[in-house]
Amino acid sequence: MNFRFSHNNFNVTNLEASIAFYQEALGLKEVRRKDASDGSFTLVFLGDGSSKHTLELTWLKNWEKGVYNLGDNEFHLAFETDDLEGARAKHREMDCICYENKAMGIYFISDPDGYWIEIIPEKR
Repeated sequence: MNFRFSHNNFNVTNLEASIAFYQEALGLKEVRRKDASDGSFTLVFLGDGSSKHTLELTWLKNWEKGVYNLGDNEFHLAFETDDLEGARAKHREMDCICYENKAMGIYFISDPDGYWIEIIPEKR
C-alpha cells in the first residue's frame, strides 16, 4: 500500500479574490474546476506547474457566517522559493506578510481569508 499527497483544501469566501491572490503571490494556476450541478459550491484546484500536489479552494454559495473560524491558525502550507529576498520584496509590496522569523530565515504570508502560508528558502 502506497500513499501520496494529492491536495490540501482551504474554504474561501471570495473565490475570484483568492484565485487572484494565489496567482500573484505564488504563481499558482488553475488546473481544474468543479461546479456543483445545483450551484451550491465551486471547487478550484490550483497547481504550481512542477508537482501533482494542488491547493483546492472551496467556495460555498450559502455560507452565511461570513469569515471562517481558523482557530489559532497553527496549520499552514509551506512553499519553497529559489529567491527568498525577491519573494519577500514582492510580498511586502502586496502587504501580505503577517509574520517573519529572521533567525530561521522564513516568513509567512496571509491570504484573503487569513490562512497562513510559510515561505522558505529552497533546500540545496
